[in-house]
Amino acid sequence: MTTETLLRGEGLGVTLRERQLLRQVDFKLKPRQILTVIGPNGAGKTTLVRLALGLLKPTAGRISRAPGLRIGYMPQRLSLPDSMPLPVGRFLTLGGGDHAAVLRNATETGITQLLDQPMQGLSGGETQRVLLARALMRDPHLLMLDEPVQGIDINGQGEFYRLIVRLRDERDCAVMMVSHDLHLVMAATDEVLCINQHVCCSGHPDMVTRHPAYLDLFGEIDAETLAVYTHHHDHRHDLDGHVVRPGGGNDDG
Repeated sequence: MTTETLLRGEGLGVTLRERQLLRQVDFKLKPRQILTVIGPNGAGKTTLVRLALGLLKPTAGRISRAPGLRIGYMPQRLSLPDSMPLPVGRFLTLGGGDHAAVLRNATETGITQLLDQPMQGLSGGETQRVLLARALMRDPHLLMLDEPVQGIDINGQGEFYRLIVRLRDERDCAVMMVSHDLHLVMAATDEVLCINQHVCCSGHPDMVTRHPAYLDLFGEIDAETLAVYTHHHDHRHDLDGHVVRPGGGNDDG
């Protein structure tokens, strides 16, 4: 998709049952851009995602999508009944998709060994990668990720964010990612939109983290916290963040 803007929101507002969830929110998402939407709990982040997906209509303003825009959506959480075991491979084809696409997406997200396992038995890190693989089944121009590292430990989170950047580069797609904490996603973000019902601040991560509105919400960034995402690795992490050393061993024995 060669259009200059994939997704644009102008003056977006949402009021439900006399409660204002969003007001005067503007944003723009360009091809190949990674935009991270941050804000405290109840800030309206998921409401903004629903607007972007077309699941909710704004009560003020408008949202525009590029013609033919395909969005791959990764939800915040997934609930499946234990009484209906569903293999990962079958889950990936729900809503359409062939075996070749399943294998491609499973390989890219590192879940090929899970394809025959039931969804209900997966760990947090495994589940998030499966949900990401399913979002890729639409061959999207835009990946929409709502709190994508829920249930993943801190090392696994760094690995997951690096995977997102790699997918953006290899797939040539844009990413709109929702988080409650910019501290953990700075290295994976081109632009930040900080909201708390309205836009508090926006721009490059380094600029946003120095903005008074951001500091009021989140406080100072701890350099030690960021180091886990910026250091050079002599190892990699598995689906749950455990260190895997060259040769295949891990630090858990």
